[in-house]
Amino acid sequence: MTAMERIDHIAERLDHLIDRVEQLLPPAPPPVDWEAAIAFAWVPASGHRRALEPLPATHGIRLASLQHIDRQKTAAVRNTRQFLAGLPANNVLLSGARGTGKSSLIKALLNEYAADGLRLIEVEPQHLVALPAIVRAISDRPERFILFCDDLSFEANDPSYKALKAALDGSVAAPPDNLLIYATSNRRHLLPEYFSENEQARTVDGEIHPGEAVEEKISLSERFGLWLSFHPFDQQRYLNICAEWIAAMSPGHPPAEAEWRADALRFALERGSRSGRVAWQFARDWVGARGLG
Repeated sequence: MTAMERIDHIAERLDHLIDRVEQLLPPAPPPVDWEAAIAFAWVPASGHRRALEPLPATHGIRLASLQHIDRQKTAAVRNTRQFLAGLPANNVLLSGARGTGKSSLIKALLNEYAADGLRLIEVEPQHLVALPAIVRAISDRPERFILFCDDLSFEANDPSYKALKAALDGSVAAPPDNLLIYATSNRRHLLPEYFSENEQARTVDGEIHPGEAVEEKISLSERFGLWLSFHPFDQQRYLNICAEWIAAMSPGHPPAEAEWRADALRFALERGSRSGRVAWQFARDWVGARGLG
């Protein structure tokens, strides 16, 4: 057998081997149907499942339903409208007390501006390492995407931390102009903070400079160009929100506050929180029980 014949024989065997391996591989997932929904969830692709799954049923909350966060609403609406108009706009970090409307505001923005081409991609914090793949998937799309990461927080050495940091402002590649990141968190700096870190602070020419550990934590949150802070509600604001939800859920004439006020306060006391979420949960419980008679 000549050298050329041996090469041809090896090539033929390699072709057969590749054919056999391809038969064992799962089929490629179907392409994303961008017309199927206004919101999508990123999930690790496997088998017939896409990495971007349409979410045909989304929360129907509207901006008008969100009470006592007018300043945050105004800033988020303005930033989103800039984004939709192709103008410069910022990534947004919504931080603060739980149940005060952070994620609801993002969902309401989607409902408000979906007709203008706004779309949402929901990503779990542990899947943020897939950000480069998400960017590739939407890079040629005409829609404008909000990448929504809810309840974002990191522990030390979390690989998703570095992926998000690079995506926000730390990579040589420019971020796509049709994608912004809107994240919610109970922590302003997204990482746990310890008293010992304050001991690393130093004074330079009369100015206080934080230690390296604190600097690292601040460096991520600073890459969000817009910070929106949410604060706990006082009793009256909590009751106002209860009234709004009860009116929205009650057919016909809404009940007077005297009928449900004591129950609403008791409901909040049992949960140790007066928040918009607790008000919504109370309204569902109270209106539902009233409907049973």
